[in-house]
Amino acid sequence: MAEKQKTIQSAVSLSGIGLHTGVNVTVTFKPAEENFGRCFQRIDLPNKPFIHALAENVVDTSRSTVLEENGIRVGTVEHILSACYGLGIDNLLIEIDAQESPILDGSARYFAEALLKTGILEQKADKEFFIIKNNIQYSDEDKGISLMTFPDDNFSMNVMIDYRSSVLGNQYAVMLSLDEYIEQIAPSKTFVFLRELELLLKNNLVKGGSLDNALVIIDRQVSQEEVDHLADLFNKPRVQAKTQGILNDYDLIFPNEPARHKLLDLLGDLALVGMPIKGKILAMRPGHAANVEFAKRIRQAMMERKSQSPVKDIDLTAPPFLDINQIRKILPHRFPFLLVDKIISRTETEIIGMKNVTYNEAFFVGHFPDEPVMPGVLTIEAMAQVGGIFVLCTVPDPEAYNTYFIKIDKVKFKRKVIPGDTLIFKLELLSPIRRGMVHMSGMAFVGEQLAVEGEFMAQISKKTK
Repeated sequence: MAEKQKTIQSAVSLSGIGLHTGVNVTVTFKPAEENFGRCFQRIDLPNKPFIHALAENVVDTSRSTVLEENGIRVGTVEHILSACYGLGIDNLLIEIDAQESPILDGSARYFAEALLKTGILEQKADKEFFIIKNNIQYSDEDKGISLMTFPDDNFSMNVMIDYRSSVLGNQYAVMLSLDEYIEQIAPSKTFVFLRELELLLKNNLVKGGSLDNALVIIDRQVSQEEVDHLADLFNKPRVQAKTQGILNDYDLIFPNEPARHKLLDLLGDLALVGMPIKGKILAMRPGHAANVEFAKRIRQAMMERKSQSPVKDIDLTAPPFLDINQIRKILPHRFPFLLVDKIISRTETEIIGMKNVTYNEAFFVGHFPDEPVMPGVLTIEAMAQVGGIFVLCTVPDPEAYNTYFIKIDKVKFKRKVIPGDTLIFKLELLSPIRRGMVHMSGMAFVGEQLAVEGEFMAQISKKTK
């Protein structure tokens, strides 16, 4: 069966301090309807404006991902969005009463746990995936940054970081599926080098930073005076200086925790594509700026694919997979109810068929005498016959079976079909065929224009003697 969209069962809130602003903030997650997406709402402002979590709304990536819509901003969104993606939550309203999300412990752990605790609700609408068919890439050769996609039936990520540091050199993190997210990725904390802290503070950042919400890495010789000075700048308790390593009195959860956190961040930034991905992601030295540019390129490819007709490049003159004589050996239908002229192609998951619509069709006599229009139900029937051929091709003796409708759903009529039109039908399998039961989505095109779309469920049954 097709995977369904998800939201949460009920509202849940978390409070904490903003990493860069240092202000106290409460974020409340609320269920959202199907196809709502993930959206922030600034409830502290007049009219409570919305900010949609999409790549085109990113305006700053200097130390976190910042969204802006209609002049209203919300920052440090990556950990929340990472938790949403990791849990497969498609639709979520995120109310927030300040301009930045709380940093909590510097990971996505508490966001993920809160969302899980309230419960994940499966919705009725099917989840739509962006399936990687071609490599999409973003790179910055000067910085050694490279992010790319590869086709794959599942979603996985492989991240490599290298800070060319004696403490933090090459590290790798791998997530083979989202099932690993809760335990293997979400708890990984953000990190910062000690040498960066004073500069960040001078640039009005990390006001809410502390040793409780970030790993502080020392990769050079520092004095106790320098450590004390930074503690005073941040108005935090003084700690004992170390020669090299992690300043915090903190044992890493994972030996490669920084690399896992970079994977966590990348997943959050990829949530800005607006659709879950099926494919393999390989990232070398990722960061928010590169992540967002990568997400924009994936989103652009997604929009371009949506705007293209899936039958655009079909060669109608090529030898068919099945001609009309072969079709007649498979389908029991005959004049005036055989509504497929040829099958252009068939794969393990889809089939493409064709019908030439002429004025000689019997139904044009009465539908309608002065304005001939092919009945919509017959367009659906023709599409279903193409689907029937798909499933009948899976049995050794198709002539011994009939195909029966069980359900027709989500049918939409987009344009009239009239004499002279050539209908192209494309049907895709939505779930594996089980016990002769087939569930398919279908589209009927005239040229590159969509005429009819819908979902069909049918079952083949042996003919009675």
